[in-house]
Amino acid sequence: MRVLDTNPMLMVRSMLPSMTKAEHKVAELVLEDPEFVMFASITDVAERARVGETTVIRVCRKLGFRGYQEFKLAIAQHLASATKSAHDEDIEASDSLDTALRKIASYNIQTLEDTAKLLNTEAVRQVSERVIHAEHVYVFGVGSSGITAQDLRYRLMRIGTTAVSASDAHIIAMFCALATKRDVVIGISSSGSTKDLIEALSIARANEAFIACVTNHARSPITHLADVALLTAARETPLQGGALGSKIAQIHVLDTLTSAIALANRDEAMRAVEKTAEAVVDKLL
Repeated sequence: MRVLDTNPMLMVRSMLPSMTKAEHKVAELVLEDPEFVMFASITDVAERARVGETTVIRVCRKLGFRGYQEFKLAIAQHLASATKSAHDEDIEASDSLDTALRKIASYNIQTLEDTAKLLNTEAVRQVSERVIHAEHVYVFGVGSSGITAQDLRYRLMRIGTTAVSASDAHIIAMFCALATKRDVVIGISSSGSTKDLIEALSIARANEAFIACVTNHARSPITHLADVALLTAARETPLQGGALGSKIAQIHVLDTLTSAIALANRDEAMRAVEKTAEAVVDKLL
């Protein structure tokens, strides 16, 4: 990557004369509101600039970046100051540990409250019903979201729903190739733009599988593929990949989903909870 020693804003200005009219719209947006671009999905940028997503990608490559995500990372590194924390941008170097802890707690609480406001009851109900009646349930995430996918598989198992989780791009693609219209595929991506996941979900979409997603971005490639989107409210810059705020928001949504499944399938869920608890009771001191 070329992001550490390059000012992306200067690069955009220097390339303006050689850009097309559509590319110029993207460049102007970047120069006017780089913080928006840093947090936005490629779909958000394309819509606000009133161009196609391919134009955004073309601008990024013209500037020498491999794609939009690398360009976002360059902007994030440019805007970031040495006094900002990787966990909470409001933490200052002069803050005491006690102050920093209070700020982190406040941020995480706010993330949960904002996510709760975004969560659509009907969307949760629709996904839970499809999971209950699915022949197979697949849960996928790449990187940090892969850990969340494993957590959901565990939660579903405890209430009697067998699911498969994966975080390896090749394995995800193969499972999606096997998915059918009787299956549910749940994709987890904070950015909503994880290339490996999007490409695999496109295969599942072609196979007519029911697709649900958990993401921070209501307008992103993953929501275009999904039948239902479960939205989280954590703001995560490219420098904060896997930030705990995003993880907390994801876990809250998935806790809500598994609770809805358990409520709709109460008797079977209770039997499963009892059986799984008994299975591990001897493992505890």
